[in-house]
Amino acid sequence: MRLLPSRTLRCALLSLVSAALSCALAIPAAAGQGGKFKWWHSERFIRELALTTDQTARIDAVFQASWPALHAAKSDLDRLETELSRIIAEGTASEAQVLQQIDRVEASRSAMGRTRSLMLYRMHKLLTPDQRVRLKALYEAVEREKAQSHATKPR
Repeated sequence: MRLLPSRTLRCALLSLVSAALSCALAIPAAAGQGGKFKWWHSERFIRELALTTDQTARIDAVFQASWPALHAAKSDLDRLETELSRIIAEGTASEAQVLQQIDRVEASRSAMGRTRSLMLYRMHKLLTPDQRVRLKALYEAVEREKAQSHATKPR
């Protein structure tokens, strides 16, 4: 059996952690900064995860520290995507110019993803292993509830 290099293992672990918490943060809500659901303030999540007041405050501090960079990255991405759409719609740019703008858009998207993943990792570190398992299960339950409510709504 061949062992993975530690860098590869760290990248794989970070991806797994990011994916798990990405799910939890992706739960939509009508309120909250940037339209995102602050699960660590939800009575249901606090109760079912048994979050302490200290954990809630520390998770919120991670979010608040990350928010300006995430907001700026999203604004930059939106601006670059708008420019790409304009260039494509005009149809006068060379392929090289279009590719250059695509590269800018994707670099911006990547930077935003790195910032978000690091935030999620920092939040994840504040939870116990049991809380991480329960967070994943709670997210899956919420997703099932959403799917059921969408399936029963008349169209």
